[in-house]
Amino acid sequence: SVSMALNMTLNGAAGATADEMRTALREAGYTTADINAYSRELREALLRADPKTTIGIANSIWYHQGATIKAPFLEANRTYYDAEVEAIDFTSPTAVSTINGWCARKTNNRIKKILGEIPGNAFMYLINAVYFKGTWTTRFEKKHTFSTDFHRADGSTQKVQMMNLKDTFRCASSDVCDYLEMDYGNHTFSMVIMLPKDGKTTRDVIAAMDGKKWAETMESLILTMCYVYLPRFKAECEYKMHKQILPEMGMKLPFNPELADLSGIADISAFGRLFISSVIHKTFVQVDEEGTEAAAVTSVGVEVGSNESPFFIVDRPFLFAIREKGTGVILFVGEIGEVKN
Repeated sequence: SVSMALNMTLNGAAGATADEMRTALREAGYTTADINAYSRELREALLRADPKTTIGIANSIWYHQGATIKAPFLEANRTYYDAEVEAIDFTSPTAVSTINGWCARKTNNRIKKILGEIPGNAFMYLINAVYFKGTWTTRFEKKHTFSTDFHRADGSTQKVQMMNLKDTFRCASSDVCDYLEMDYGNHTFSMVIMLPKDGKTTRDVIAAMDGKKWAETMESLILTMCYVYLPRFKAECEYKMHKQILPEMGMKLPFNPELADLSGIADISAFGRLFISSVIHKTFVQVDEEGTEAAAVTSVGVEVGSNESPFFIVDRPFLFAIREKGTGVILFVGEIGEVKN
């Protein structure tokens, strides 16, 4: 969700600003045209991947009424991202509810609010929304779900509803954690659970992981018969990506009101220098016996080996990722430190 919204913005970036954005998004060496073409292919591949799984990917551009936006910028986003483009009066009392209403519709009402208010100098919002609802290929039976303890990182415990089943899953193990992959629908999409080993934490797992190790681990997954114990859980998060995450990834110029070059969006002489004022990412994930429902909205504001144990018991903090196996794309990733039902 974040990368797609920023790739849309990239169509208006130039020079060092564009270079920083590509570097942060791990797209250095590719032209904007290359990135646009890949983004369209990826979006179309995800949408047709599994008829048994519901996935929606929607993009929109909202700009202040009366502004003249450069045609190539709008055309690229319509063509490659299927973006809906709307000019609205940002000073109108209904502007916020209009944009939030779009987000709600595109996420099946799971994310109802991406904007709280529109600042006076707001020029444009580029928004990407992703909605996913998958049914487990092998479902848990509700009658087997029971109440038990989940051990938080601080040593305290909480009662959770623990689902369980016995089946064949793809598993792997490393020095720091055990992996288990559970499929949805026709096996195209899956959730990978990363459970830290005794004495290890989710922070240890994250520190030991990079793109290469992740790919190697996914290749090493082996079919294993095991008992799986997984709590029902729900996660709702909001990240202000512009405050720390993206700058730490090397993306600083786009947020600088004096140095950012987003001249591909609109004429600087007419509006003054444009810059990205905020990148807000919100997610919703819910896992139960039937499967998983997940949604994400990002707004860019321009101002190894098999698991030896037959039991995989998720009763302590863990990580998860929802991925599409054909492309390898991770749609959602999260850390669960305590369980919200």
